[in-house]
Amino acid sequence: MIDALTVALGVTALALASWCGFATYRDQPTKDWHFIGMAVVTLLGLVQLVIGIVQLARGQRPDESVAIFVAYLVGSGLAVPIAAFMSLAERTRWGSATVAAAAVVLAVLEVRLYDIWGGTGA
Repeated sequence: MIDALTVALGVTALALASWCGFATYRDQPTKDWHFIGMAVVTLLGLVQLVIGIVQLARGQRPDESVAIFVAYLVGSGLAVPIAAFMSLAERTRWGSATVAAAAVVLAVLEVRLYDIWGGTGA
C-alpha cells in the first residue's frame, strides 16, 4: 500500500467527520458542499481500492489474510458513498451525523488496512 495515500485518506476522512459533525451540532442537513467533500474522500478511497487490487494482482501480499485485506479495502471504498446516499434519504441533522460517523469509521479502517498490509512504523 502507499503510505502517503493511506494517511491522506485518513486525514481527509477525519476532516469530513469534523465538518459534518459541526453541521449536526448546528442542526443542519448535508448540503452541496458536504457532498463535494464526500466526493473527494470517495475518490481517494476508490484510488486506494484500485491500487490495492493491482498490488494483489502483481503478487504482493499483505502480512495478514488476503480475504481480510480485500474486505477492509472494499469497506473503505464504500463507507462514505453509502453514507452519502443515506444522508440524501435523511434530510435532517441526522443525515449529517450519519456521514460524520461513516467518515470516522473510514479513518479507523485506514489504520487497520495499514496494519493488515504490514505497516509496523519501523
